[in-house]
Amino acid sequence: MGAAQAQIAVSTAINRIARYRALSQRMAKAYIQMHLGVLPDQAASVMASAKTLVRTGFDDLASVPWPAELARQVDEVHKSVDGLEALLIMPPTAQSVAAVAAQADRMLAIANTATEAFEKSSKASTAKLVNIAGRQRALSQRLAKNYFLVAAGSDAKGPREQLLSDADEFRKAMATLAAAPLSTPAIRDDLALGDGQWVFFSSALQRKADARGLADVATTSERLLEVTDRLTGLYDAALKQVLG
Repeated sequence: MGAAQAQIAVSTAINRIARYRALSQRMAKAYIQMHLGVLPDQAASVMASAKTLVRTGFDDLASVPWPAELARQVDEVHKSVDGLEALLIMPPTAQSVAAVAAQADRMLAIANTATEAFEKSSKASTAKLVNIAGRQRALSQRLAKNYFLVAAGSDAKGPREQLLSDADEFRKAMATLAAAPLSTPAIRDDLALGDGQWVFFSSALQRKADARGLADVATTSERLLEVTDRLTGLYDAALKQVLG
């Protein structure tokens, strides 16, 4: 593999490995959503979609012979996914919800370490934008998961505090992406769309966790995820063009 090809592969790998951060939170979100009985058909569809992306992501990553350290990072993510999926087969209860949420957070941390390792292996400084855009996916899902956790009766300070800090981080990251030199008309369009979707999602997060509030968070978090996922792909594609 030539140097340019290798860098392009790293760009896509950052996108793929970073997606496991979002998938960890998305699977936990869907599981807690099932526990709460909120839009159960949608929750089942979200869970099935997330599990499919887990499998295809590892297939994509396996297509490249990574250096030993990066391969080890991918293996660590794989192990953390196995740990989460082993918990997801249990019927949702208060106890299993807590276990799933904890393992999802461990998976996110491991996937984040792997993402940073792949980013460091890239010679392009703009690779960080793929990481930032990819993290927006995870924040959209962690915000929804923590909203559901609180609704499920979690009295821990962690989820409540994280709701506030993640909302602030999401807003700052959108501003960082908007100010970045790497841009295209499609990126600018999706940044504007993302800002609009954030308004709806943020408003839903402020609602009381009644039936309507829970349903609004479930649906708006999916719409925001769709935009941020597409945005991450656009940064990946733009970076490939820069790398030639």
